[in-house]
Amino acid sequence: MTETTFDLGPQARVVARLAAAVPDASLADPTPCPDYAVRNLLGHLTGLAVAFRDAAHKDLGPTTNTSPDTAVPSLPADWREALPRVLDELAEAWRDPSAWTGMTRAGGVDLPGEIAAAVAVDELVIHGWDLARATGQEYSPDETALGASHAFLLAAAADESRGGGIFGAVVPLPDDSPLLDRAVGLSGRDPSWKPPAGR
Repeated sequence: MTETTFDLGPQARVVARLAAAVPDASLADPTPCPDYAVRNLLGHLTGLAVAFRDAAHKDLGPTTNTSPDTAVPSLPADWREALPRVLDELAEAWRDPSAWTGMTRAGGVDLPGEIAAAVAVDELVIHGWDLARATGQEYSPDETALGASHAFLLAAAADESRGGGIFGAVVPLPDDSPLLDRAVGLSGRDPSWKPPAGR
């Protein structure tokens, strides 16, 4: 899936900038994730950053054992300080080449380190798009991260044992569509999604 290691830092910073620009008044707004308001999406980003940081360190325990489907994420009161901090820690953890080797665990699933890295970067890319769309922000993901996310999602969609896609049914798009749109479609989202009128 990933032939070489790469830096998750640029994409983590993109997500941190998007989160910093979210006004409190938008926290209850809908997102492309049907069960998540903006506050839940930010809570999910905070939790996944911690989980994949610990997965990189092979520090397995409650943060890496819990499935993200267990409950709708809540938003920590200190999220404006906590989220950028744990995003930085996530990126730093994956700068250690040993994080990409051997086995680890995330979301209660055992998987090779390099696959865990691919999942982590895919989460940052796709949920970054979710957050940008929900809050009306421009979105330009890190190119390396976007390429890794698209490759991961393409492989997941082709894996019949997964039912074609890991977030939902693939939204087919023309081959000449922008790479970000194709990644979003592979994740089960409609790239044309916008908040409901009046938001």
